[in-house]
Amino acid sequence: MIMDLSAVKFDEKGLIPAVICDYQTNEVLMVGYMNQEALQRTVDSGRTVFWSRSRQQFWIKGEHSGHTQYVKWIRLDCDGDTLLVGVEQVVAACHLGYRSCFFRELRDGQWEIIAERVFDPDQVYE
Repeated sequence: MIMDLSAVKFDEKGLIPAVICDYQTNEVLMVGYMNQEALQRTVDSGRTVFWSRSRQQFWIKGEHSGHTQYVKWIRLDCDGDTLLVGVEQVVAACHLGYRSCFFRELRDGQWEIIAERVFDPDQVYE
């Protein structure tokens, strides 16, 4: 499918932040970056595809862990510079074993873990 990109504003590096959330509850699971090709691959495959800024390569969420994300919808914010992607998350989004990458909360000046691990990363990532 050819996608209309006229409203999408990629930054000077050709990237746009993609906030990934549970498509039913809107719980934020993670944030990644997409370039035009990653966005097109996401649309075409129905799975989230990101551009790794550190490794300078594409990656598909769950390609190593099996913890895939199935895209249910994609939304663009009012400025056109951030995506919100609703997904069905298999197991967990966080490579540290939590459902969401946002498992720490600032409480009394300290970062406190507020979630339970749903898998042992040592068993998944060898």
